[in-house]
Amino acid sequence: MKKLEIGNFHVKDVVFGDITKFENGILSINKEEAENFIREDENITEVELKIARPGERIRIVPIKEACEPRVRLDGRSVFPGVTGEVKNAGEGTLHALKGVSVLGVGMHMGSFGDGLVDMFGKGQKYTLFGELINICIIADTNEDFERFEQQKKNRAIRWATHRFAEYLGKTVLEQKPEDVETYCFEGVFERDEKTNKLPRVALVMQPQSQMEAMGYNDLLYGWDLNHFVPTFMNPNEVLDGAIISGSFMPSSSKWATYDMQNFPIIKELYKEHGKTINFLGVIMSNLNVSLEQKERSAIFVANLAQALGVEGAIVTEEGYGNPDTDYVRVIAGLEDVGVKTVGISNEATGRDGASQPLVVLDEKADALVSTGNVSELIELEPADEVYGELEALGRDGLSGGWADDEKLGPSVREDGSVIMENNAMFCGDQIAGWSTKTMKGF
Repeated sequence: MKKLEIGNFHVKDVVFGDITKFENGILSINKEEAENFIREDENITEVELKIARPGERIRIVPIKEACEPRVRLDGRSVFPGVTGEVKNAGEGTLHALKGVSVLGVGMHMGSFGDGLVDMFGKGQKYTLFGELINICIIADTNEDFERFEQQKKNRAIRWATHRFAEYLGKTVLEQKPEDVETYCFEGVFERDEKTNKLPRVALVMQPQSQMEAMGYNDLLYGWDLNHFVPTFMNPNEVLDGAIISGSFMPSSSKWATYDMQNFPIIKELYKEHGKTINFLGVIMSNLNVSLEQKERSAIFVANLAQALGVEGAIVTEEGYGNPDTDYVRVIAGLEDVGVKTVGISNEATGRDGASQPLVVLDEKADALVSTGNVSELIELEPADEVYGELEALGRDGLSGGWADDEKLGPSVREDGSVIMENNAMFCGDQIAGWSTKTMKGF
């Protein structure tokens, strides 16, 4: 059995102070020291830390990444293969600062997959991060080779987010947590008799891995998931930092690293384990480029599920469009081997809601959960302050924003108000399981 313990420290507020510390629910940060730490990466040319609290009239854009501050008690890195050596994740003890996130934000220009978070008003409800205290790394880099590219790796800002999340996590290294989450993963054939009689369920995750060029995709232990075939994994590995987010994919469809660290579907399956289901674990799949690659992955997933004796599965994809082919093909392949399967994804039904929701459909995919329409138009009032650069949203090439539209006009208006697609809401469709959206009947 592998046991992962996450000791939680609930943050009431974040402030700048003389010493970086966590005390009485307050996370205090020495701003100068913290910014100097971030500047240790020679690719970071400018940086400013800012704090955004729920209810403050702040708009944050363009966001590249989000992490939860954590520290491992045994000294290993929080993100193995990324911020430290490749070490086994999924067991041991770590401490986490809850209610806060570290956001990596660009000072200039937008990338195809960048997103927006509003801390106030109508826009606040569209993403989980509107409810968190966000510690924003607002940075510029010397990565000029991609400055005007539609697709950007944003490596320096993303890596700064990971490193700074570890930096802040060390404030609670030697403290006693307020509460502890415990996740015990037993071998598939080591469960007790009662659990073995329950329906055997697995989660199939399809993280983003479509880019054949390295540096854009999600990483597993630092390994680019484009070079990956489906594998059975301990779900604790996901919760323990083994996987980090990439830079590719429209923002509302993203799984930020914060989502991976707290993957709600995994936590819900654990809650039911031994009660209503036998949660076998995670089949980590991928999203592919060619039809042949997609078919190969679907075969792997179905064969793994059949070998493990899976009776029920949840399939969830990070993305839409081309990845819908992988998503639906895996669902159909599981149904073909007798696995009752539910899919969770967003959909792209167009601004009028009238288009086909998934690129590919199959009659075997008859139990699908929608987390929202990526093309839904959203209008937002002006903010009092923008962290980053609002103009980044108003450039063609960003998924969800545009420079001008013959009917709608510019995405960013002269008064600072915004019209945009849901596409640009940072992790807005919350496909990891956070969603507070519901369906409306007509």
